[in-house]
Amino acid sequence: MDRIIEQIREDLARRIAVTADRLADRTLAEDPAYAALLGRAELRDRIHLTLRQAVEGVVRGSRGLPVELADARATGRLRAEQGLPLDSLLRTYRRSGRMLWQTLVEAVAAYDRAALPRLLPGAAGLWDVLDQLTDAASEAYRHTEAERGEREREHRAILLDALLDGTGTPSEAAARLGLPERGRFAVVVLGPGGSGSAGLETGPGAPRVLRRIRADGESALVELGHLPLESVRERLAPLDVRAGISPVVEDPADLARARRLAELALRTAPASGGGPRTAVLDERLPAALVAAHAELADRLRHVVLGPVLALAPEDCRVLLTTLGTWLACQGSTTYAAQRLYCHRNTVSNRLRRLEQLTGRSLSDPAHVVELALAHAAVVQRAAATAPGRSPAPPLPPPSASPIPAGTVRRSPRPPA
Repeated sequence: MDRIIEQIREDLARRIAVTADRLADRTLAEDPAYAALLGRAELRDRIHLTLRQAVEGVVRGSRGLPVELADARATGRLRAEQGLPLDSLLRTYRRSGRMLWQTLVEAVAAYDRAALPRLLPGAAGLWDVLDQLTDAASEAYRHTEAERGEREREHRAILLDALLDGTGTPSEAAARLGLPERGRFAVVVLGPGGSGSAGLETGPGAPRVLRRIRADGESALVELGHLPLESVRERLAPLDVRAGISPVVEDPADLARARRLAELALRTAPASGGGPRTAVLDERLPAALVAAHAELADRLRHVVLGPVLALAPEDCRVLLTTLGTWLACQGSTTYAAQRLYCHRNTVSNRLRRLEQLTGRSLSDPAHVVELALAHAAVVQRAAATAPGRSPAPPLPPPSASPIPAGTVRRSPRPPA
C-alpha cells in the first residue's frame, strides 16, 4: 500500500486538504460542543494534521516503524483543557477514518482504477493506525482531565477553607464557588471517623453541599435554599454519624463563625447510647455553653458534682444516670422511673441522695441549672475520654421519651 501512496502522494495531499475542510465544516455544523469552543481554522488544521499523520503512519508501519503519536496525545490534552467532551473528540476521529478511506479510494481510482484491488490489503493497516491515534488521544485526554479535576478540587478546597476558616475575602471565595451573596447556609461538622456528609446531597430535593475533608475531620457547607434546618438532621439520621449543626446564617462572611458553632454543637452530641447522634446548636445551648469553656466546665464538675464523682464507680454511674434521665424527662420522676425500669420511689431515693451529696435542691430552679450544667460537663468529659479510662454515662437525649403535655413534674423531695 505504501507504493500506491507514494505514486499518488501529490494528488492525495490535495484531496486530504479538501477532506479536512469538509470534515471541519460538518463537525462545526453537527456538534455544538466544537462550535462553542473552537474556531474553524484551528479545528481544520488539527483535522488536517490527523489525516496526514494517519497516511504517514500507514507508510511507516509497512516499513516496520512505529506510528508517531505525539501530536495525537497533544490533541487529546488540548481538548481536555478546553473542556470538549471526550465523545465529541472520538466521534471526530471516527469520521476522520471513514472520510480518509474514501479519499484514498477516490485518489487511487483517479490514478489507476485497476489498482484499487491493491488498496484493499492495506485497509487493516490504515484502521490499525487510526486506532492507535485515537487511543493515544483518548488516553491523554483522560489523564489530563484527571489532572484538571484534581486541580479544580484543590482550588475549590482552598476557597472553601477561606470561607470556613475566615481567611481571605469571603465574598470573593463565595462568588467563585457559585454561592449567592445572600442566602440560607448551615455548616455541618462530623465527628472523628465520620464520612457521611455525602448523604446530605442524595435523594430528591437535596440541598447543594460543599464538602471539606481534611486530616482533622470532615465538614460540609450546606446551601439550604428554602429547606428547613431540620432537613439536615433528617438526612443525617439514617447514616448514624455523630455531627454538629450550626444555626442558619445568611451572609457567606458568617460561615467561619457558623463552622465554629457547629464544632461546638458536635462537642455536645452524644457519642453513643442508641439515640440521635446529631446535635443542632440552638437545641443544646446550655451544653454548648459548658463545652465552650473547658476550664470553667472542669470547675463546674468538681464544685457541683465532686462528692458524686468521688463515689465508687458503680454508685457514681447510678446517680449520674438517674440525674440525666430525670433531666431528660423534664423533671418527671414517674417517667424517669419508666425509662430506668425501676420504681418511682427508687428514683426519688437516688435523687434525694444526690441532693444530700451535692447540697443542691432539685426543687430550686437555680440549683437545677447548676446540676444540669455540671451533668453536661461530666458527659462531655466522658465523650472526650480515651477508651480504657473510666467513662461516665451519656445524657439521655431529650427527644427519646417525650412527656405528654400537662404532666405534673415534682421534685423528689417529699413535702414537709
